Amino acid sequence: MLPKVNQILHIQVNSIDEEESKIEYRSRIADVTDTSIVIEIPMNEQTRRLKKLYHGDELNTFFVGQGGVKNYFTTTVTGYREDVIRLVELHKPEPEAITQVQRRNFLRVPAELEIAVKLSDQIQFIGVTEDVGGGGISFVCDRQIPIGMNMAVSCWLLVPFKNGNIEHIPFNGEVVRVKQLETGKQLAMLSFVDILDRERQKLIRFCFERQMDFRKR
Repeated sequence: MLPKVNQILHIQVNSIDEEESKIEYRSRIADVTDTSIVIEIPMNEQTRRLKKLYHGDELNTFFVGQGGVKNYFTTTVTGYREDVIRLVELHKPEPEAITQVQRRNFLRVPAELEIAVKLSDQIQFIGVTEDVGGGGISFVCDRQIPIGMNMAVSCWLLVPFKNGNIEHIPFNGEVVRVKQLETGKQLAMLSFVDILDRERQKLIRFCFERQMDFRKR
């Protein structure tokens, strides 16, 4: 599904500046051609200031489709168009390069990320994830750690992004399944119970970047 004229495009600039990369901008799609998506100058949602984009800027974007489905894609600034107002031309993605994410069916990707887990004041340890998603994660840990079904855990994930930024994402989760591995270790599957929406969005962004990497191979 490709975006349409007059839809709102949500934008984050893929910047080495950590604070800049967290800012979300909004823009209206003014035109869609065979090669470009043409947008109005983006606006910072909080400050209401316009954001100047430069040729070659890489953007992480999404638009909301039918049923509230978010459609994510990366793109770059390819040029400008002078109209009644100045417009920005973006590279138009192929339909298969757009990742759809529904709130009840979050994208999950395989990823080995460092995770810190706290079961109690006495039991804290570091593990490695097997996969991550916007709705939960799974991680591998030593079998002597007393993890059981429906156990509440407090965690944070170390998440690296393509722009070089590394985020510590905290959340509270619940163990929904435990699997004994042939290696003697355990695979614990967690669902998120308490996670801030901005932290969930970071995870979705990471999953999206990983998905794009897989498609390039």
